[in-house]
Amino acid sequence: MRRLVLIGILVIAGAAGIVARQPASGPLQTAELVKVKDNLFVVKGGGGNTAAFVTSTGVVLVDTKLAGWGERIMQQVRSVTDKPVTMIINTHTHGDHVGSNDFFAASVEVVAHANTKTNMVKMPAFAGDKAQFLPDRTYTDRLTLGSGAERIELHHFGRGHTDGDTIVVFPALRLAHTGDLFAGLGTPLIDTNNGGSGVAYPETLKKAAAGITGVDAVIPGHAEVMPWAKFVEFGEFNAALLSAVQQAIKDGKTPEAAFAELKLPEKFKDYQIARGQGNVTAIYGELKK
Repeated sequence: MRRLVLIGILVIAGAAGIVARQPASGPLQTAELVKVKDNLFVVKGGGGNTAAFVTSTGVVLVDTKLAGWGERIMQQVRSVTDKPVTMIINTHTHGDHVGSNDFFAASVEVVAHANTKTNMVKMPAFAGDKAQFLPDRTYTDRLTLGSGAERIELHHFGRGHTDGDTIVVFPALRLAHTGDLFAGLGTPLIDTNNGGSGVAYPETLKKAAAGITGVDAVIPGHAEVMPWAKFVEFGEFNAALLSAVQQAIKDGKTPEAAFAELKLPEKFKDYQIARGQGNVTAIYGELKK
């Protein structure tokens, strides 16, 4: 049985942007609430962006940040509603997105892609008694939750960041949460240990851009809310990167030379490429097999 959510002293505030601080005895860490729509908020800090969708019956959370951030998530949620958390959607397996699943009650349903559950099973954080915090419900390609204005659609289009990435769509709000399939404007982390693929990544993003309609804005895994067009552009960026690496292989370059001499279209000049060498090396590894 998952332990019940215990909230000691809550500071209730009506305005977005309230900051929840860790006790003075520990390192200073903060959570910030950003209002996106009247009933959709983003809790920043402590790992990946957590979305809080307030419905008529409760709150649906998308991702739960690092371990130990459950109460800080709830402090932010309680600043805008007294409704309980009734569902958690995990976009993928990483600890900065699933780390506080164990804070929430047994009545809270956890939903994720089937491959994400398989990957989470391998994590020490879900070993032994902690297995009760794994997803209760899984899907393969698409899953619809709720109805009407509170409908949520889950989509999986293939391998990318991992092999279980979920895009969460709120149709009535014309918004999507992409987890780390689109973490921000830059080279993504390709987690090959959990099924990620630099070769498949651009095609997965292309399928998502074509398959998801009626969305105007996106909540990335680790960045500010952006227009949906930036997600589409991110797919083009990854396609250009893959194409450049494929050409470098044809030219007989090493992965190191391929990255050092990498030239992408000017439209991507503001993209961060800190993980670029890792991406190039991962793509080399896939294509050389």
